[in-house]
Amino acid sequence: MEDLLTVDNLKVHFPIKKGLFSRTAGFVYAVDGVSFALKKGESLGIVGESGCGKTTTGFAVLRLIEPTSGRVVFRGKDIFRMTKSQLQALKKDVQIIFQDPYSSLNPRMVVNQILRDPMEIHGAYPGRERGERIAYLMEKVGLTPEQGRRYPHEFSGGQRQRIGIARALALNPELIIGDEPVSALDVSIQAQIINLLIDLQQEFDLSYILIAHDLAVVEHICNHIIVMYLGKIVETASYKALYSDPKHPYTRALLSAIPVAQPGDDRKRIILQGDVPSPINPPAGCAFHPRCAFRMSQCDQQAPVLKNVGDNHHVACYLY
Repeated sequence: MEDLLTVDNLKVHFPIKKGLFSRTAGFVYAVDGVSFALKKGESLGIVGESGCGKTTTGFAVLRLIEPTSGRVVFRGKDIFRMTKSQLQALKKDVQIIFQDPYSSLNPRMVVNQILRDPMEIHGAYPGRERGERIAYLMEKVGLTPEQGRRYPHEFSGGQRQRIGIARALALNPELIIGDEPVSALDVSIQAQIINLLIDLQQEFDLSYILIAHDLAVVEHICNHIIVMYLGKIVETASYKALYSDPKHPYTRALLSAIPVAQPGDDRKRIILQGDVPSPINPPAGCAFHPRCAFRMSQCDQQAPVLKNVGDNHHVACYLY
């Protein structure tokens, strides 16, 4: 099966301006050489601590943030080389669910208008079809068509996120990027939204890129998982391999932080020492070495490359 999306050596460096003439004094290395691929119908999870570059990666794929370098190819076309009209057409096939269901909806519009807007912009579902499509989407995300006459402030957080999902589905896209779509919701509501995303993926043959800091969330929905640290990929594997046999010390620490469901579980919590280094001045060599309990002499001299340790399980660590 051909790749639906290919990301090759993506870099996003934000310049730091200082002085009267706004000279560039340095860069924030938010994303620094990320590569991955996604096949149609699959789900890819991108996880890591806050500030690791996962959201910036998702935004750069959509060109909501302009990249510094690299390539993003969707269905054989390089997104970074598209003209304005080509990019506009692409938005029908690639949509996003934002993290905050409160600020991502226009408070001055009723839900029907929020869902109608993308259809009007792209000229989709003309005439009566548009109203039928809105009612259909409302039902698919667990709301009623009558609720479409209400404003966003009249809904709960979980209901607002359902509206955000309906808006992402409005143009029948192939790929949806979810920027921590459940992190702002209660735990019980998180489960409902995750189950909804799974059902919609099967029904609409969707592909997902789900960005999260909680590995327990992506476990239930993603086929493959990428672990990022300070703008780089440190490990990537299928969800089964990653959860059953994590390789990188950082991945092990993240997995150990997942809350224990069973009382008496003897899982050992791994406490990382120190803070995440600054992306303005990342450490030489492996970015994780200042906090790593397995640090070796070469770790602070040269950054390890991703190496296949078997069964398409890649890890960037000198332990392997």
